[in-house]
Amino acid sequence: MPTQNAVPASVSIPAAVSIPIVPIPKFVPDSVHQIGIAALLEAAYLGGDIKPLGTELIARLGTHPDDANAMMDLSIILQLMGNDATSAATQAEAIRMRQLYHLPTARGAVKLRLLAIMIAGDFMANTPLEFMLGGSDIALDILYVSADRPLPPELPPHDVLFIAVGESDQSRALLRSLTAFAKNWPGPLVNQPDRSLQLSRDRVAILLQSQPGICMPITVRAERETMVNIGRGAKSAADMLSDGDFPLIVRPVGSHAGRGLQKITAFDEIPAYLRQQNDDAFYISRFVDYSNDDGQFRKYRIALIEGRPYLCHMAISSNWMIHYLNAGMSESAAKRAEEAAVMASFDEVFVPRHRAAFDLIQQRFGLDYLAMDCSETRDGELLIFEIDTGMIVHAIDPVDVFPYKKPQMRKVFDAFQAMMHKTAGRKHAV
Repeated sequence: MPTQNAVPASVSIPAAVSIPIVPIPKFVPDSVHQIGIAALLEAAYLGGDIKPLGTELIARLGTHPDDANAMMDLSIILQLMGNDATSAATQAEAIRMRQLYHLPTARGAVKLRLLAIMIAGDFMANTPLEFMLGGSDIALDILYVSADRPLPPELPPHDVLFIAVGESDQSRALLRSLTAFAKNWPGPLVNQPDRSLQLSRDRVAILLQSQPGICMPITVRAERETMVNIGRGAKSAADMLSDGDFPLIVRPVGSHAGRGLQKITAFDEIPAYLRQQNDDAFYISRFVDYSNDDGQFRKYRIALIEGRPYLCHMAISSNWMIHYLNAGMSESAAKRAEEAAVMASFDEVFVPRHRAAFDLIQQRFGLDYLAMDCSETRDGELLIFEIDTGMIVHAIDPVDVFPYKKPQMRKVFDAFQAMMHKTAGRKHAV
């Protein structure tokens, strides 16, 4: 455990050569705002060296151990460097020091103050509000809540309250307690917590099962012992799933960004898979071949804002396990041209094709904001991989490579910000 008001002893940032063409956020001592995830992730994503900034933050905490902003920003840098355990300990220390953080989202006059309730965790533990509010007239405050740091008797001043806590094993107890709170909350509120509780992969599959225009394979949670028994041939995966058998898609419960995600073609591959994973529980579902006639797989990230779909990106890959960063989008002009074309025609082509599916998803989950990763089956159904509130939606891709991205994401961000103003009962200034 970290000592009081101290950086964990194992924290160190090795020296490295910085890349001067990439703007690195500057730490300003005694600043009201922390740097935040959006600025730090953008710097790292564009190839900047954030390690010297981490070293500077450590030095700052050596002389000012009560600087919660520096502690929180250091936890973000550590996470970007892949030092997850130390990042979590540093973040926990920052929250112990202070629950409320101010983010530099507003530019110019502040017309709305948004208070987001969040939980400690990685970048996908909460709705990534910073990315969608940057440069707006909305000021963002984050209030971190946990079992030992509950909601204060009186919330900080705000115009709209956003329940930004994503669904996970770690957050379910908090979401249940927030459900009771939200039912009696008299002010404007976005994303009721009881609805976020419906977003576990297995629950989403149940709610969307056998619905017209939607394909989502039955997804079952299997404890490690159950997986061991399937791997020994002592238990049948088909009996658990009822809609198919091998090949299976297996992933640890709570994993994101492809961690531990694997296609298993036969039961005797499971023991080797389990030797690589230390997790206690897994999700399993049948594999769906969603490749097109050209052999390529296409995955869409779509935000649903007040029920209206907005395309955030489309990745194209010869590998079924697609992530935008490993799909080779930067290296392929043809892939980028296709993504740009899909974005340009999305409202006229893709949305009408799946209008019934989007409407059904909105009815089933009833959230003001959610995001989904999806594709299309060869039969033309909307294939759902995941529905969540914590997917990162951003506009940090380099403009010279992706010139069509910022205009598209401006539509997303404008719609999101308009929802905030509408919720507050104010007219949104476009």
